[in-house]
Parts: sequence; C-alpha cells; structure tokens
Amino acid sequence: MNKNISKTKLFIAFISLIITFFVWQQGLRDSLSRPSVSFDISQKEKEIAELALPAIPINLRNLLIINDPIEDINNSLSEISFDELTERNQLIWLISNTNNEINIKKEYPNNFDNKNYKLVVENLSKSNLDNSYKPNDNLLELFKEDRFLYHLLSKRFSFDESQLITDTLSKKMFLKIIAIRLLPLLTIVLGSLLVLRTLWSVLASRKIEWKEFKPLDLDLLDMVLLISGGFVVLGEVISPLFSITLVELVASNLSIELTQSLKIFFGYLFMAIPPLGIIYYQIKSFEKKIILKKDYFQFNFLPIKDSFFQGFKGFLMIIPFVLLVSLIMNLLVDNQNGSNPLLEIVLNSNNYVSFVLLFLTTTFLAPIFEEVIFRGVLLPILSREFGIILGITISAFIFALAHLSIGEMIPLFTLGIGLGTTRLISGRLSSSVIMHSLWNGMTFLNLFLLRT
Repeated sequence: MNKNISKTKLFIAFISLIITFFVWQQGLRDSLSRPSVSFDISQKEKEIAELALPAIPINLRNLLIINDPIEDINNSLSEISFDELTERNQLIWLISNTNNEINIKKEYPNNFDNKNYKLVVENLSKSNLDNSYKPNDNLLELFKEDRFLYHLLSKRFSFDESQLITDTLSKKMFLKIIAIRLLPLLTIVLGSLLVLRTLWSVLASRKIEWKEFKPLDLDLLDMVLLISGGFVVLGEVISPLFSITLVELVASNLSIELTQSLKIFFGYLFMAIPPLGIIYYQIKSFEKKIILKKDYFQFNFLPIKDSFFQGFKGFLMIIPFVLLVSLIMNLLVDNQNGSNPLLEIVLNSNNYVSFVLLFLTTTFLAPIFEEVIFRGVLLPILSREFGIILGITISAFIFALAHLSIGEMIPLFTLGIGLGTTRLISGRLSSSVIMHSLWNGMTFLNLFLLRT
C-alpha cells in the first residue's frame, strides 16, 4: 500500500514539476512585456516637485530640485517613442512641449480613448494654429482629479489655477518631497550602521548564532508537492478561475480600479487555500490530528516586542543590499521591464476602497501567506537537508522565481536571503512576517506619497 502511495506521490510531483516549469517560464516571459514602473515613479516625483515649488524655501531649492521639473519630464518623455507612452504621458508631452517646430499632428487625437484627453489635444492643435486662441475655462474643470494636468493646462493656456493649486497644496507637496527624499536616505544610513555593527560582531566571535529550528516531519518530495502542486498548479493556475469568476459576477457595476483591486485581493485569498490545505493534510499525515495550540511553524510571537524588534532590525539591514543590487542592475541594464503590475495600480489609483484592499493584500495577506510557505515550511526542511546557508539560498531563489518578474528577480532574491536569515537567526517566523510586512508597507507608502 505504501509503495503504491509513494508511486502516486512521485507521479503527481513529476507532473506538477513539468507544469510548474511551463507556467513559470511563460510567466517570466510575459513579465518582459510589462514596462518597468521605475519610469513612472521618477516622473511622479518630478510632478510633485513642480507642484511643491512655491512652498520650497529658496535656500532648499538647489538641494531638493536640480533642474526645472517640467523640462525634466519633457526630456525624459522625448526619449521614448510617442506610441509607447501611456495616454496620460502622451498628453503631458504634448502640453509641456513648447517647441514651435513640433506641431500637433492630425492623427494625435485618434490616439486617445479618453475623451477629455482628446478634447485637450484638439484645443492644443487650434492653439498651435492660432497663438491668440484660448480654450473655454470649462476645459480646466475636467481635470480637477489630476492636479498635475490641471496645473500644466493652466500654465499652457494661462488659466487661473488658484481654485485648486493653493498654498496649502504646495506645502503638502513640499512635505511629500521631504518624505520621499529623506525617509529612504534615513533607512539606508540606519541599515548600513546595523550591518557594520553585525559584521563586526560576527568577525569578533567568528560564528553566526543560529537559533534552533524545528522543521516539519516532511521530505523534499512533500516540498515539491507543496510548491509545484499546491502553490503553482492549484494556486496560480486553477484558483484564479474561481476568484476572477466570483469578482466578475459581483463587479459588473464597479469601477475598473475597484474591480482590479478585488481581483487581486480575492485572487490572493483563493491562491492561498490550496497550499495551506496541503500543509494541513501533510501535518495530519504524521500528527494524526491537528493540535491548534501547537506552533508548527515556530511563529513564537510572544513577547511581541522581540518579534517586532527583530523584524524591524532585519528590515533596516536588508535595505542597503536590495538598493545596492537595484543600483547595479540599473547601471548594467537600461530597460528593466517586468515590474509587478500591482505597483502601477497603487501608483495610479484614485479609489480609496481600492487602496484599502491593496493595502490589506500587500501588508497582511501576502507576508503571512508567503512566510508560512517559504520560511515556515520550506526553509527549515531545506536547511535540514542541505545546511543553513544553502537552505536560505535555495528558498530565496524559489521565492524570487514565484513572483514571476524578470526585472525584480535579483532584488527579490536578495530580500529572500534577508528574510531567511532573519527567520533562522531570530528563531521566529513572526520576525520574518513583520520584516516582510514592513518591506511591502514601505513600498506601498512610497507609491501612495507619489500620487498627485
């Protein structure tokens, strides 16, 4: 009987591995067609700088703003083919371009699906033909939700923008610029100091103090079934069929932004069910019953201050390494496509319910689910089989692969190394959950601040 079960497990694991190979290969290939969000992040920062200008003290302007933000935006957009720009960026380029040699081509309005954008382009065309032409003030009213476009149109057509672009708004944008520029710098400095202190301690003692870890009584075949069978085949391939269908049934009258957020939120919930269900039955196979009070994954939440301190420390220490890796990649690779599409949704969303759903997904659901799978189950078993260093490395590689993003592969691998190290040095899964949550939360906060 056991022999037949073993053969069945081997067959299922083998099929799951083959499916996983093709799913991940296709996912990584598809990520190459997704643009990098770094360009949009850079542009949003320049937009905020432009809106903040009136509130920035003169003695700080040279420190915070080197060149004219609008000119910078126009130059960066000019380096990309017009057809490859988003509709909003196409419009920004047309409005901000004051070069008289560039005319608004007749076909430009046809490039826009957004009727308000199309109306602006038509007015720009009339303005180019007749310098004295000025559109109706109602045109400005269409862009109250997009402060930068509102400001840009006001400058181009000499509209009075004081109704929306106020001193209060400029001060708010000034505070955003301070936060966007100084918070990362502060975390890098603190993280670097912690890294140096830890390295000094390790060199002095000539050893790393790993805490005892307790892997589940499972083998590598069980891990193949969990990752390939549960996480990929059932979680990434089968579950979305149910989650997407569910959302489409109830979201017919909802906005596109809210529908996208619901698909991500419920997609994550449905994706988590199969692998967690497999872990449940795997534990039950050797425990005979699930004991709820037993800490199977070594969460060790209490005392909570220790969990938070170790997670926060790990978060600060990994920042310099991830940013260094990202900087090297930027120097070596010009166009890094493949950003997580969720980042673009957060950056451009104007729906606050959508924001709450995305915040819950990125800072609560994702860290708990991914840490249970990768650092709660997989890492201890790999460390038992291959040793701690190799265990951390392999689990980090699988963690990076699972995100299906070529552009983020190496930074995610570096983050995975940090999460695995924090998990085994602290002896707590809770510390890596908190670290993961802080990392995602920092990314989310940065994107939130960049909205105009």
